[in-house]
Amino acid sequence: MPAVIEIPSALQRFVDNHGTVEVPEGSVKDAFDNLIGQYGGLKEHLFDEQGRIRSFVNIYLNDENIRYENNLDTEVRSGDVIQIVPSIAGG
Repeated sequence: MPAVIEIPSALQRFVDNHGTVEVPEGSVKDAFDNLIGQYGGLKEHLFDEQGRIRSFVNIYLNDENIRYENNLDTEVRSGDVIQIVPSIAGG
């Protein structure tokens, strides 16, 4: 069973309207490299020019924010769920 990345509705148009995308085990970086390899148009919405996760994008692995783990080096195992959670501001 592969890991999956849950795609928020605001970004689904960049992944052929899929709600989830399966990715192999490895690190979170490996998972996103795989995702971007399949859907290159998503990259600019998730990463800045230096390859860092954009400040308004939160990434969770099994409900744990990867910023408080090993960030992009956090290990991903079969059956894990990665969530992309863009921050929303309003007023």
